[in-house]
Amino acid sequence: MTRKQRKLLIRIIIALVLFIIVFTIDKIIDLNSLINNQYSWFLPFFLYFTIYLIIGYDVLKKAFLGIIHGQLLDENFLMSIATIGAFALGIYSGIKGIELEGFDEGCAVLLFYQVGEWFESYAVSKSRKSISSLMDIRPDYANKVIDNDIVVLSPDDINIGDIILVKPGEKIPLDGKVVKGNTTLDTKALTGESMPKEVMVGDNVLSGSINLTTEIEIEVEKLFYDSTVSKILELVENASNNKSKAENFITKFARIYTPIVVISAILLFLIPSLITNEWSTWIYRSLCFLVVSCPCALVISIPLSFFAGIGASSRYGILVKGSNYIELLNKANIFVFDKTGTLTKGNFKVTEIYPNEKRDEILKLAAIAEKNSTHPIGVSIIKEYNKEINENYILTNVDGFGIIAKGENDIYCGNHKLMEANNINYEKVDKLGTIVYVAKNKEYLGYILIEDEIKSEAISVINNLNKMNSKTIMLTGDNENIAKSVSEKIGLSSFRANLLPTNKVDEIEKLINEKNKNDVLCFIGDGINDAPSLVRSDIGIAMGGVGSDAAIEASDIVLMEDDLNGLLIGKKIAKKTLRIVYENIFIALFIKIAILILSALGYANMWLAVFGDVGVAIIAILNAIRVNSKYKK
Repeated sequence: MTRKQRKLLIRIIIALVLFIIVFTIDKIIDLNSLINNQYSWFLPFFLYFTIYLIIGYDVLKKAFLGIIHGQLLDENFLMSIATIGAFALGIYSGIKGIELEGFDEGCAVLLFYQVGEWFESYAVSKSRKSISSLMDIRPDYANKVIDNDIVVLSPDDINIGDIILVKPGEKIPLDGKVVKGNTTLDTKALTGESMPKEVMVGDNVLSGSINLTTEIEIEVEKLFYDSTVSKILELVENASNNKSKAENFITKFARIYTPIVVISAILLFLIPSLITNEWSTWIYRSLCFLVVSCPCALVISIPLSFFAGIGASSRYGILVKGSNYIELLNKANIFVFDKTGTLTKGNFKVTEIYPNEKRDEILKLAAIAEKNSTHPIGVSIIKEYNKEINENYILTNVDGFGIIAKGENDIYCGNHKLMEANNINYEKVDKLGTIVYVAKNKEYLGYILIEDEIKSEAISVINNLNKMNSKTIMLTGDNENIAKSVSEKIGLSSFRANLLPTNKVDEIEKLINEKNKNDVLCFIGDGINDAPSLVRSDIGIAMGGVGSDAAIEASDIVLMEDDLNGLLIGKKIAKKTLRIVYENIFIALFIKIAILILSALGYANMWLAVFGDVGVAIIAILNAIRVNSKYKK
């Protein structure tokens, strides 16, 4: 709870206690009867108005400043006019010697209005908490290493190529590469992933991560304004600029609605009063009308619902650039995926060794041949073997063919061209993926099949989207056979193969032109090569885009943890957000219109009007808070 919230809560409690005491005494012994003269009304007026000033002096001040600046029809003005009018009605009743009405109600209206304001402030703080936790990743300083000395500087003063020292417990201030030391990083604020990340010399690290265990030195690769932490903070700070259709509708609605009800309240007072000459009756009804007309419940709760949705998303490592994208994600029903790095891991994995009875021998010989390789194919073989390689072989790399290793045995490891060039009798294999043939002393032993690994969550995510009657389409630069195989394994609706990045944009253009008016096309890519496609789609979602300028610049939503499940969680949050928005619109309008009619007909008093304004606002605010609940992955 903030200091401002605490101060308002103390005022509310003091005013509420005083109000209950005065109100109870007034109803039991009638304060108006304690003084037996024409000024008997002054005692209840004084007591209630004192409480009124304690609880509402800031509202009156804001209303006064609003009048000076030409902002007449805000909620502060409406509340001030309605409550001062109620007190004026009480004074008029006292002078005329008729039954007092207006003092307790005028005081209660402002008291409960402040209760509603406190609930709104608390709800915003609760929703902001998830987002503001991101602000904690902003680094305060950087330890620059100069010779053997450490100089503490602002991150803005660090240049590319500088070496910085990060001690345990400190935030990494800029993006870079570890050049000294191994440690464990807390990346939760960036990715939403609670598991610590191990890093060592040569690994890239992102600003905003927290060093947990060991002192490390980092070579800076990006200036602060280009760093991950700076980009994320900029994205979050600008998220409120992109408003949804529902928010824009409510803003426009309030501008039209408020003047109409104010004019209606004036007419409700003037016309019947001139006809019936019952001025106090009709001013009371118009004041009730004015109190309930305040559009607080809508103006507060609708943006708050979207704000809560953005906050809930950020808690799961999903950065949303504006509430309009939450609205679009809820409607999204065409999902177009890039393949490499999105549906697949973008790395290679040994998926088959044939024949199986020679598996260990084939893998060992291939690992010997590839032990110095930096090619992804060779790296995947070394990783699969996962043992020490001590054999002393002379390795010869034959460009476009493979590797020949000379030593205790002659090892031939490569493609079919290597086999044919060395007259090795082999069995050609026609399978999807990369085939590495292995021979020893020109005797063919078998082959290793290496494929790009499909992400573990891809099948379940696509299955869930298909169940929602969504179209799931893959765009890839791979050949037709590989694309077909991946598509069938994952369960996609369709695919397009042999595409260059520009061809992908053309395909998205076609899909946009073919889709129905209410369809929303969502493109999910790695955020680097796919920047044009991210920009052209209705919603661009960058997968694993942390650290990529292209991802944050081009996309509308960034899944900071490289996990497709974030797409489903985002859909759940968007769906719940929109449901609560429409619930709040319906509840607020239905209750307000009903009480407005009852007020005009004389069946509603000021207490019911208070519920029509403050009560409905509190209900809508509490309903909006539900968006920021837990969601199952």
